Amino acid sequence: MEADDVSVREQLFHNRVRETIICVLLFTCLYMVSYLILTHFKKTAEFVTEDIEDATVNKIALWLCTFTLSVAVCAVLLLPISILSNEVLLTFPQSYYMQWLNGSLIHGLWNLVFLFSNLSLVFLMPFAYFFTESEGFAGSRKGVMARVYEAVVLLLLLALLVLGIVWVASALLHDNIARKSLYVCTPFGLSRMFSVTGKLLVKPRLLEDVEDTLSCTSFEEDSLCRKLKKIEGSSTTSCWVKLNMEAMQKEYRTVQRKRIALEMRGKASPWQRNLGYPLAMLVLLALTVMCVLMVCFNVLELLLDEAAMPRGMEDPHLGMASFSMFGSLGAAVQVVLILYLMVSSVVGFYSSPLFTGLLPRAQDTNLTQIIANCVSLLILSSALPVFSRTLGITRFDLLGDFGRYNWLGNFYIVFLYNMLFAGLTSASLIKTVTWAVQRELIRAFGLHRLPLTVSRSTVPFRLLLASGLSKIQ
Repeated sequence: MEADDVSVREQLFHNRVRETIICVLLFTCLYMVSYLILTHFKKTAEFVTEDIEDATVNKIALWLCTFTLSVAVCAVLLLPISILSNEVLLTFPQSYYMQWLNGSLIHGLWNLVFLFSNLSLVFLMPFAYFFTESEGFAGSRKGVMARVYEAVVLLLLLALLVLGIVWVASALLHDNIARKSLYVCTPFGLSRMFSVTGKLLVKPRLLEDVEDTLSCTSFEEDSLCRKLKKIEGSSTTSCWVKLNMEAMQKEYRTVQRKRIALEMRGKASPWQRNLGYPLAMLVLLALTVMCVLMVCFNVLELLLDEAAMPRGMEDPHLGMASFSMFGSLGAAVQVVLILYLMVSSVVGFYSSPLFTGLLPRAQDTNLTQIIANCVSLLILSSALPVFSRTLGITRFDLLGDFGRYNWLGNFYIVFLYNMLFAGLTSASLIKTVTWAVQRELIRAFGLHRLPLTVSRSTVPFRLLLASGLSKIQ
């Protein structure tokens, strides 16, 4: 009997060591990738400075931001890893090499992500901001430790203030939906995905002569360049001349970007120009429609079956049954849709007028912006599992503390949120598609060159037809 107890304890010990090694390796890989991403966007001048103290402080803050971004990426991968692990165990139930992939490992990963995400949001990121802005208390000895003391004191004061506000708010509302509120960006992001993808790919232009348009744009650019040189060479420095010069410089940059886009379109192959863009748009349209259909199906299930409500579970029984009625193919589609929702949420977040200024720029993003971006991405990513389960994108129930939110059991909140998501996404999609078709038709028939005083709706249909036939000929 004692030998059996020893063997059981040894097995538990080995399992715990194995899970720890796997989690450390996973997080180390994510940390390296996150560090490469941040170093691509950071402003180099802040880390290469004559003041060694400032450079050290900025490096420590960057390491904290890298840790936070790593946690955010891991939170995004929680559901995909869990769903794919279940499918792998279903495919290879008796495989010796897959025994390490078990419910205990997945459950521990969920708990670690929840712990580290809250740690980063509450302590690490506020500390990184105060650390970079602090200079040490008055009269204290200067140095890195003086900045640490000031940052810790400010962090404690902020924590007391926030705890007081949260206590009052929880007493009044009894519901915590803070993280979920940012996902109003997702329907807007789903519609913005079409325009963002369109900027990255070469668009096919109907009935357009690219060479003719490029020559006209180059001529316009040369003309504006000569005018700018003439104004810069003149000795007049009146306010009117300065305003005229600023407006002309802005117009010159716009024409220059247009010329570069036309040159890229001219260099693109016919396959890339005529097949790549339509296929990308069809894929985005299919993914968006699938998201809306799955949410609508989830709404019907909420009305008919109480089991459709999101809830938490303590012990994930992996390898027992697939989380999709379509098997492995359905599980793969769920993973793709979850990642697509995350990308759409990020696009919608950075496209909103309030957060456009946070958009990072390569080698030109200061440390404060990096901290703000890491916090925003962590909030979006840590809410992704709850968001995906609430919308019915997956049937994988929430693990650990992710499934202990009070509002998850409130039918009205879950139902209204599903309806709101489906309605806003459908409206945004219809508006995006109709406006895109109208814009391309107007450009194809040359109506975008009409003066603003001429209403395009008053142009006779015969003129449109004649214009289109002449371009075809």
